[in-house]
Amino acid sequence: MRLWSVHPKYLDTRGLVALWREGLLAQAVLRGRTDGYVHHPQLIRFRDQSSGVGAIAEYLRAVHEESLARGYRFEARKIGRAQSARLIRVTRGQITCEWEHLMKKLARRDPARRTRLRRVNRPDLHPLFRVVPGDVEPWERVE
Repeated sequence: MRLWSVHPKYLDTRGLVALWREGLLAQAVLRGRTDGYVHHPQLIRFRDQSSGVGAIAEYLRAVHEESLARGYRFEARKIGRAQSARLIRVTRGQITCEWEHLMKKLARRDPARRTRLRRVNRPDLHPLFRVVPGDVEPWERVE
């Protein structure tokens, strides 16, 4: 499961579809509707919110918006109604780690997209997040 902190606009088609599915899985986990993935480290930052279910719904709304911008038809009705107005902190080190990870994925799956993104020095964040100083998040699995 990878719930990106970088904006979904950077993902290739395969990555965006995977993010949607994994976000829906995360929503099911946070709602207590599945036994799998309940201890997945990517969920820590959502669980740490006053409303984890609201936070993941906000996360999915932004992914859905990106899907519409690309002409896809992800089903908005699958997103829970809960809301969260609070931004989630993410460290600069985490963003750097994710960006490098994404560039490796794009090198294999969509080299043309990777070439276009190579000039990005500070990627935009998913709208749910705000950057703070710091190293890679402790829950991240570093290669």
